[in-house]
Amino acid sequence: MRLLILGPPGAGKGTQASRVAERYGIPAISTGAIFRSNIKNQTDLGRQVEAILAAGDYVPDEMTNAIVADRLHWADAQPGFLLDGYPRTMGQVEALDEFLSVDGLALDAVLELTVQTEPVVARLLKRAEIEGRADDTEDVIRNRFAVYHKQTAPLAAKYRDRGILVQVDGMGEVDEVTDRIVAALDAATGR
Repeated sequence: MRLLILGPPGAGKGTQASRVAERYGIPAISTGAIFRSNIKNQTDLGRQVEAILAAGDYVPDEMTNAIVADRLHWADAQPGFLLDGYPRTMGQVEALDEFLSVDGLALDAVLELTVQTEPVVARLLKRAEIEGRADDTEDVIRNRFAVYHKQTAPLAAKYRDRGILVQVDGMGEVDEVTDRIVAALDAATGR
């Protein structure tokens, strides 16, 4: 199964991506995790990305597309994958379509977690405090929401037009959200 997960910052995409990937036996591929690893290890990519993320902006499409294209060719992603944090722009949608079409593949479903802004901002501020994420200040979080709504939210309409968008309420207990996701994906993909 080839999936991607959309939703604003703090919607629980990372948590749910891991659970959904485990359920379907596919890797969860997080561009954010790839970037954070490079920053931690102070690679050339990490140093470039660090300044971009610290401002709350998105990493340029060309850089992100190359990283994802490489990752989708790893052996564990051949039976399927769940992309978390990609695509975020229409240019990235087009690049992903091209990557997949070369191998005669397409996405099976696009999961969109819908959430309420204020409770999620509070959740992200708490996570920043617990995990020591310097990039999660309130100004940066609110900028990410603005960037998401401007650049990423329109992707949902594109995938809705293709008939593969599956919207799920991302508010509530983690297990409840997971159950809603699995039920919705099974119904959408005929599993």
